[in-house]
Amino acid sequence: MAGPSSPSAPVARWKRHIVRQLRQRDRTQKALFQELVPAYSHLLEKAELLAKFSEKLQPQPNDATAATHQGSWEVGREEKSSPESDQVSSLATLRVQWQEEEEELRLVCGEMAYQVVQKSAALGTVQSELEEQQDSLAALEARVAQLQEARAQHAQQVEGQRARNAALRSAYEALRAHSEHQEAALRRLQEEARDLLERLVQSKARAAAERNLRLESRERAHQARLSQELKKAAKRAVSISKIPDTLDHGIREETETQVGGPEFLEREACEKWKRPFRSASATSLTLSRCVDVVKGLLDFKKRRGHSVGGAPEQLYQSIPVCVAARLPTQVHDVLDAHLSEINAVQFGPNRGLLATGGADRLIHLWNVVAGRLEANQTLEGAGGSITSVDFDPSGSQVLAATYNQAAQLWKVGEAQSKETLSGHKDKVTAAKFKLTKHQAVTGSRDRTVKEWDLGRAYCSRTINVISYCNDVVCGDHIIISGHNDQKIRFWDSRLPSCTQVIPVQGRVTSLSLSHDQMHLLSCSRDDTLKVIDLRVSNIRQVFRADGFKCGSDWTKAVFSPDRSYALAGSWDGTLYIWNVDTGKLESSLQGPHCAAVNAVAWCFSGSHVVSVDQARKIVLWH
Repeated sequence: MAGPSSPSAPVARWKRHIVRQLRQRDRTQKALFQELVPAYSHLLEKAELLAKFSEKLQPQPNDATAATHQGSWEVGREEKSSPESDQVSSLATLRVQWQEEEEELRLVCGEMAYQVVQKSAALGTVQSELEEQQDSLAALEARVAQLQEARAQHAQQVEGQRARNAALRSAYEALRAHSEHQEAALRRLQEEARDLLERLVQSKARAAAERNLRLESRERAHQARLSQELKKAAKRAVSISKIPDTLDHGIREETETQVGGPEFLEREACEKWKRPFRSASATSLTLSRCVDVVKGLLDFKKRRGHSVGGAPEQLYQSIPVCVAARLPTQVHDVLDAHLSEINAVQFGPNRGLLATGGADRLIHLWNVVAGRLEANQTLEGAGGSITSVDFDPSGSQVLAATYNQAAQLWKVGEAQSKETLSGHKDKVTAAKFKLTKHQAVTGSRDRTVKEWDLGRAYCSRTINVISYCNDVVCGDHIIISGHNDQKIRFWDSRLPSCTQVIPVQGRVTSLSLSHDQMHLLSCSRDDTLKVIDLRVSNIRQVFRADGFKCGSDWTKAVFSPDRSYALAGSWDGTLYIWNVDTGKLESSLQGPHCAAVNAVAWCFSGSHVVSVDQARKIVLWH
């Protein structure tokens, strides 16, 4: 007999089951006939006994019958033999009783025969059912055999698939190793490119310094010649009619020299910050002197009280100054940057560095090189969808707001998160650095705004508000938050309560603070942009346009670096640019966006604009 693991084991089990069922049926039917058979045997015995009595009594009834048919002459004889006639009558009575019992027995036998026929029919039905069950059992056994064959075939297929999977896995490992090698080579090439770019910048800086020296030497020589000519002219006798011409010539020459400086300065300052700021004026300003002049102007504004924060604060690093921003007119590059929609984009203070964050929980860093976007690094480890990204003033850290009730901090150059700022009880919608790299502010849908000490990853202050916070911006000592209840609130870091509230029509989706901290741009769900003059705390301009509509509750609008323009994206993928001074629509750009634009960013040099949308696209405009 085969073992339990052999293919015939299921067949033997089915057979044993059928045999058990048949035995159970036999016991059931036998129990039904157990009472009938003894009764039938008892009746047969009684029938045999009666038959014996009838055989013994058979001659006497015949004689009695013959005597009844004889003549009257036998009457006297019958009267004489009265005891015999009594015996004959008793025998007749017994015969009648026997006939009745025989008739009853015949009826009982008939009933029993009928029952036997019924039982035989039932037995035939059961036998037919048994045959059907045997046929179905045979069919099931055949089906089991087919399934076992199919199982063996499937097992072979599984083994083959496993072998193919192993081959594919080994090929994948080889490709991954090759990809890592290629990425390492790419990083080396990028480092070499950065080194070459730094050397190029240094060479241009040296060339600019040499040019400045030459200009200074030429100017000194020119001044020396002028002084000599003036001395000679002072010694010479000249007529009165020639003096005005000479003076006019000198004044005109110096005026041309002075006018040429600022124009050249403005032209040089807007060249994408690829080379140091150079002076070409006759006053021979060096790079350090130009920077000192700009810083002096900014410090003068702060001392005069034109900034939002009031008292001056020592910043970590000064932000580049754009003299004049240029309007974008054409698309330079288009990429599918993320795996899902992109929610945030921000330029860093460093030259050409860009960050994008999306619902795929990734932050991508990009370099803008020769009008193209080149991948720099991917920052991983975010616990939820990215809703906001921001660079610190030095450009060495990236802060992001996420939907996992926290903000996270990365160091540029490191892929994993450096710190997690947890403490909110709902989605964090905004996270911004203050004017130093060691302080930040976050806003959340839990109706709180928090200030953070990044050095200790510690919440230094929690501000409770009565509405969802959609965006925040920071000044020197002031925090401005935009809310879902159609209000913009102002908070002073040195005071415990709200200092001012400005109502707007529509839920606030974003805020943008100008570099001079004197104007605030808000975007709201009533499909308008508003410019607020912070010096007088009122709305200065309201921008509308036919076709412009906010695509979401986190649509971002920004100022240009020189605060001359306001930029926002619409639900249909169009970019709208308004002139802040005139309030008129300056331009509308229709490009490769086929979905709602979520965020836009304008680089600090004023030459590039980047827009991102819900269809995973990032577009570079120039």
